[in-house]
Amino acid sequence: GTAPAGATVAHYRSLGLGLVPGTGPLAAAVPGAFDAWMLLLRDHGTKDLAEVLRYAIGYAEHGHAPVERVGETVEAVRGLFETEWTTSAAVYLPGGRSPRPGRLFRNPALAATWRRLIAEASATGGADRGARIEAARTIWREGFVAEALVRQAAVPTLDTSGDRHTGTLTAADLAGWSASYEAPVTYDWNGWTLAKAGGWSQGPVFLQQLALLPDELPPPGSADYVHLLVEGCKLAMADREAWYGDAADVPLDELLSAPYNTRRRALVTDTASTELRPGSPGGRTPLLSAHVRAVAAGKPGAAGPGFVPAPGAGEPTMARGTRLGPDEPVGPDGATRGDTCHLDVVDRWGNMVSATPSGGWLQSNPVVPELGFPLGTRLQMAWLDEGLPNSLTPGRRPRTTLTPSLALRDGVPVMAFGTPGGDQQDQWQVHFFLAVARRARVRGGLDLQGAIDEPNWHNDSFPGSFHPRAMHPGSVTVEGRTDPGVIAELRRRGHDVTVGEPWSEGRLCAVARDPATGILSAAANPRGMQGYAVGR
Repeated sequence: GTAPAGATVAHYRSLGLGLVPGTGPLAAAVPGAFDAWMLLLRDHGTKDLAEVLRYAIGYAEHGHAPVERVGETVEAVRGLFETEWTTSAAVYLPGGRSPRPGRLFRNPALAATWRRLIAEASATGGADRGARIEAARTIWREGFVAEALVRQAAVPTLDTSGDRHTGTLTAADLAGWSASYEAPVTYDWNGWTLAKAGGWSQGPVFLQQLALLPDELPPPGSADYVHLLVEGCKLAMADREAWYGDAADVPLDELLSAPYNTRRRALVTDTASTELRPGSPGGRTPLLSAHVRAVAAGKPGAAGPGFVPAPGAGEPTMARGTRLGPDEPVGPDGATRGDTCHLDVVDRWGNMVSATPSGGWLQSNPVVPELGFPLGTRLQMAWLDEGLPNSLTPGRRPRTTLTPSLALRDGVPVMAFGTPGGDQQDQWQVHFFLAVARRARVRGGLDLQGAIDEPNWHNDSFPGSFHPRAMHPGSVTVEGRTDPGVIAELRRRGHDVTVGEPWSEGRLCAVARDPATGILSAAANPRGMQGYAVGR
């Protein structure tokens, strides 16, 4: 969703803030996911609202077995929940105990929300499936759900600034927004057409990385290959910071043009760059926020008020350090960031959906007690500087990291894929896609699983999208099964390499359909043991 009418740069600056807080109601945009799902269900689905929601109701009412990371995350913010966000403690620390594997976790308030929504939508919509879905959309925007969200936004809440703030979300904001359809941004590469969300997301970063590739690629997995992709990613991410946002004048045609990328490709040398180097599409002068300029110059202290780490900030990486060898730095375990999910679906008729839902993770905002879920915090991705493509602006969406993908051949959809992971999403996805594109076909079609299983990596040599929005110039994190010779060569070239656990980078899943045979295939990430590929 978009920024509320009261979410202006002037208002946030008047509160002494230099960054949008990473938690709390000031970071809450108009919630958009439910309305988007309902629009998709109405226009492209066949099931009734009650049939779709009965699974969520069952899990919330009767319980589900949480993964280990949920309990660890709750424990990390136990103090915050017990002293400040007590409505969250009531849900996630029942009886003072955090969720644990093997112990069912329940959320009765969430189940009650869905039951009430179904009942009210059925009473209003009558016997017509579409009318019931439309009624549910209206109830969400104007009924009991909207009323509870607005009440919660008005509660003074401790956030990452260290102060208590109320939000700006109003009933008018919720009633005035609805999901809509937009054309994707596409790029053609070696017989493939890749489709991504527009410049209000980081999706075009994926396409820019492809556009920056030379005609001939180095051997996959070699130091030359990793170096090339890391350096190209840095250039694309620098353009993201300067040019992306929910604005009408994002120069995507120029950013994806051959002349522009020929010039940008020439910036890649044999050594690692530690600079943030946005381009000048069409001769334009890149505009960067004061915070970006400060962290890019290695002066985070000059970034302004609000630059403070705090419990619950951002999409926290739940890391477990493991020393992999006597000379290796301690690396993260690669656990996926926060509560972002990804799912891909394909049916026998060739319909495909790729979705990356996220935003209202459990440590983003206090749970709305009447509803059983919190507000989101995606406004933290907008800047408190006027005149930028991604300035905090009422009615505009923040430039998010969420970036699902579709791939077509000869105009026909053949693959849907994506991953959680914040700023890492379009790094891991590019590596996966290139692996799919070059790997030999297997029985049933594309070798999705082989591509997912290949060693992966990411870099953080650009300002992060989550509070406190830090930058780590030259940093690259690789999996521990990466060839030691490759690691040594990357370091020789100036990369600051952290070696993680052997299976730590990426949370990808994918589905595909062979247009010639109609055969469906799917693959899921083994890292973290949380991904599944299911066929029926």
